[in-house]
Amino acid sequence: MNEPSLLLLSLSLLLLIFLSAFFSASETAMMRLNRYRLRHLVQAGNRPARRAAQLLERPDRLIGIILLGNNFVNILASSIATIIALRYFGEAWIAAAAGILTFVILIFAELTPKTMAALHPERIAFPAAYLLKPLLVVCYPLVWTINAIANGLLRLVGVTPEDDSVQQLSSEELRTVVNEAGALIPKKHQKMLLNILDLEKVTIEDIMVPRNEIVGIDLNQPEDEIVHILTSCQYTRLPLYYDDIDNVTGILHIRNALPLIAREAFNKQQLLEIAREPYFVPEGTPLNTQLLNFQRHKRRIGLVVDEYGDIEGLITLEDILEEIVGEFTTDIAETIRDVHPQEDGSFLVEGSANIRVLNRTMHWDLPTTGPKTLNGLITEYLESIPAPATSLRINGYTIEILQTTENAVKTARIIPPRHEQKPELPPDQTSDRSSAEGTGAEDRTD
Repeated sequence: MNEPSLLLLSLSLLLLIFLSAFFSASETAMMRLNRYRLRHLVQAGNRPARRAAQLLERPDRLIGIILLGNNFVNILASSIATIIALRYFGEAWIAAAAGILTFVILIFAELTPKTMAALHPERIAFPAAYLLKPLLVVCYPLVWTINAIANGLLRLVGVTPEDDSVQQLSSEELRTVVNEAGALIPKKHQKMLLNILDLEKVTIEDIMVPRNEIVGIDLNQPEDEIVHILTSCQYTRLPLYYDDIDNVTGILHIRNALPLIAREAFNKQQLLEIAREPYFVPEGTPLNTQLLNFQRHKRRIGLVVDEYGDIEGLITLEDILEEIVGEFTTDIAETIRDVHPQEDGSFLVEGSANIRVLNRTMHWDLPTTGPKTLNGLITEYLESIPAPATSLRINGYTIEILQTTENAVKTARIIPPRHEQKPELPPDQTSDRSSAEGTGAEDRTD
């Protein structure tokens, strides 16, 4: 029998090295595929993606056929290299041939193809799926036997190969995906997506209109005063109550009341008849939950109550939507009536101003993990009611107290870091206090 020639052995060796590179690249590319993009391509009807997804449904079988093929061609290549060395160069070259083959396989069949597959997984995995799937069918009995042994060993350590290989993304992981989307998602849309993820971290008491700022109609007022409120009020829905907001009887849509005024048929009893029953919301409800509650109950406004049933504030659908998309107006004077810009770049801010609203509208970074208002933030940091002319610094913002009452800060001047003037305020008047960074999302509506 004629022995194979050196040329045939060399060509066979090159073919085996190429096959080894194919199996190595296929393994890396298949494991490197983005499973979420793969699902999208499958739903879009991409046939190569569908084949790859079918193989990845059982990664143990996929890895089994790849490693079976890779080890077979590597061992066969080593045998041919040994034959070439022994037949044409002598026994002394067997070890040298093994070393050379190891170097060649490492460079051309492992490192280079795997690096290529890691950088461009779809370009390698999709074509490879056309070969791996029929190969798996042909070699299935052998692959099944190998997997049965390997899977038995895995079960001994509590690992089940049938478990879903695609893990679910946590909210923080999804946040990272959105942040790293780059030009694929416009910055404004990225911000909206991140705000949606933040809804579960913010409660309605963070953005509600405080009790003392609720605008409503006291039904004990004279009718002419009620008419004046209805015709001049900037809000579309108002609570109706007797003497005190705790005695609320309904929520009135001004659109329904104006025809009564136009027909000069207005009276308090008619207001009660066209008003909807009040909708109460427990404090501490996350915004994402309340958004769904508004949708379920088909309401746009709710009264926030504490554990004793006392009304603490008012929340609207617009409040929550502004947490996602931002303010609906760019006019600071219209958005925050508690803020008064000054020519020197500073801002006069009322102590009752909501910190989250300040952060969102003014693009500031005041802490939001504690008090809800500027007055609360200042008094918490100083642990007392400060005297006028007292200054402090929080998160780089210089805050100067201008007016106080017996129990609260009424007005303060805020100098953002980029507008801070030199020299700094005298040491005896400035308290430098650091704090944890606040989140930038805030909201408050009518």
